[in-house]
Amino acid sequence: METNRQKKIAGVLQRDVADVIQHALREAGVQGILVSVTKVSVTTDLSIAKVYMSVFPHDKGGRVLQEVNAVKSQIKHQVAQRTKNQLRRMPEMSYFIDDSLEYISKIEKAVKGEDNPIHNPNLLERRKKK
Repeated sequence: METNRQKKIAGVLQRDVADVIQHALREAGVQGILVSVTKVSVTTDLSIAKVYMSVFPHDKGGRVLQEVNAVKSQIKHQVAQRTKNQLRRMPEMSYFIDDSLEYISKIEKAVKGEDNPIHNPNLLERRKKK
């Protein structure tokens, strides 16, 4: 269970990281890719933050994650400059791709009957026997 302080810091980091990443994408001239920060979770000692990003279109997610990890220290510095009056110490940030939207769309297709595993059993993953 998160404390109020963790929630507040996560909210501040979420807003500022999203602004920094979107500004960097605009400056780089990248078009046709939408990146949003869906969630930030901070540890109880406020030293580590996990940043979950949603990328549209989803197939560009791996490339965006590599680019973000390549400039991780610059992003941390820019966010630290924005939050210097709110945080004493900037948490170490790890970035992850949030694929929940893709998961939801797969469920919707299954419910609508577009990808029905009863009619096409190849859609189901095979269970391995131990």
